[in-house]
Parts: sequence; structure tokens; C-alpha cells
Amino acid sequence: EPAGPDWIPMHPRLTAALTVVALAPFAGGLIRGFDRVLTARLQGRVGPPVLQPFHDILKLLRKEPVVVNQVQVIYAFLHLALMMLALFLLVAGQDALMLLFILAFSTLALILGGMSVRSPYSRIGSQREIIMMVSYEPVLILMVIGFYLVNGNFKLESVYQNPSPLLFSLPLVFAAYLTVVLIKFQKSPFDLATSHHAHQEIVKGVTLEFAGPYLGLIEIAHCYEAVFFLALVGLFWTTNWLVAGALMAGVFLLTVLVDNLCARLTTFWLFRFMWTVVLGLALTNVIWLYWR
Repeated sequence: EPAGPDWIPMHPRLTAALTVVALAPFAGGLIRGFDRVLTARLQGRVGPPVLQPFHDILKLLRKEPVVVNQVQVIYAFLHLALMMLALFLLVAGQDALMLLFILAFSTLALILGGMSVRSPYSRIGSQREIIMMVSYEPVLILMVIGFYLVNGNFKLESVYQNPSPLLFSLPLVFAAYLTVVLIKFQKSPFDLATSHHAHQEIVKGVTLEFAGPYLGLIEIAHCYEAVFFLALVGLFWTTNWLVAGALMAGVFLLTVLVDNLCARLTTFWLFRFMWTVVLGLALTNVIWLYWR
């Protein structure tokens, strides 16, 4: 018999999704903390402690709420809520196309929040975020199309049940997706719209005019974002979660290494590179799957 009323969801995948959503801020905070530590070691510095992102977020949440306008508050909450929903649908094995729409709306909420103020730095950051979004979205679309060609539908549940790792069928799509991870992790050479590094010439860019607890919401959303895009890496090897974990760790280390080896480039270079080299890789893989 069911352990509770009929309205309580009992599906194991749904339970796992709720658990991941609850724990994601802690996992994302640790990812960002290790990122800072590794970056500091590569640069010959001591760096902050691993738990520094948690201290930063708690400090922001305790500050007095100050906003330029009330629209900012709506967009901050919307950005976080949609990122949480995207991660929930990913773990629950739902429709991949719906996942892309929700992810795009989450980014648009952040962009509109940056555009809702008169700060030139914030608006420049928002404009760059739009260019970055236009640059990487086709790669994500081709990745989802690749999932469809391999599994016969857009349900991520089929990916989890696939007896063969997707990495064998989508190696070029995976290589193209690595650049998307660099962009979403705000790593050089793609840290154009905002960055936690001091070398960003537009200060904090799109998040400049967010402050206090509302900036804390944005930081929590970034924790969810880190977990989400590393979880997408794990989708390429769902037959063994230990291997998937090693793959995610390897991609994370690669982002830190590339960030410290490369200088920040221009938005035009990003757009041209993503729409030629990266999109060409993903498109070649999808065409090969379609005609094989």
C-alpha cells in the first residue's frame, strides 16, 4: 500500500529529483569553492578556503535589501526558480526540449534584470549575455537532437535507460558541449558578460546592480547552474555513475585549467568561433547519426 495520501509523489525518479534540487546549492557551492582554490594554486596564491562561497552567500543574505527598482527583485527570483526547475526536470528524466526552453527563460530573466537599470556596465553585460546565448544555444539544440536520434524520443528517461554510453554516439557533440560549459561557468576566454575575476573590464557586468539578498539569490542560482551543466556532462555516460562522476570531475578540472591558460577574447570572436568550429563539430556528428 502507498506510504501516504494519493497526492504525494512516490516515483523514485521524482524523489531523486527533489533530493538533488535540495542538495544542489551545497554541491554547487563546493564546486565554486574548489574552483577558487585550484585557480589560486595554479597562480601561486594561497587563495580563499573551500567554504568561502557559502560565507559570501550568507553574508549577502544578511544584508539590507536594496534595489534600484522592484522589477530587479522579480527577475532575481525568476532566474533562481527557473534554474531549480531546470535541474528538477533534468534529474526527473523529462522532455529535453522543455528543459532547453526553461533554461533559456532563466538566462533571459537574468538579462532582463541587468537591462532594467540605467547602469552602462550592467547593460553592456546584458548585451554580451545575449550574444553568448545566441552563440551556445544552437549547440544545445543539436545536442538534444542527437539525444533524439540515439534514443528515438526527447525524453531524458530514455537516456538513463540506454545500455550504451552516449559518448560513443555523440563524441563531437560532447566536444562542442565543453565550450558551452566554459561559457556558462564564466571561464576565459568566454568570461565576457560577468566574472568573479578582477580582470573583467565591466566590473561585475550583468550582475553589477544586484546587491544584498538579491545578489545572494543570483549566486545561489549560479550554484544550481554549476550542478546543472556538470550533470549534463554525466548524461553522456549513464551506464556507470562512477565513470560519469569521473567524467564530470575531469570536465571541471579542464575548465579551471583552460581559464588559467587563456586570455579573455571579444564577443565577435566568440560568436564566430561558436558558429563555425563548435557548431560545425556538433552538426557533423548529428548528420552522421542521421545518415548511418
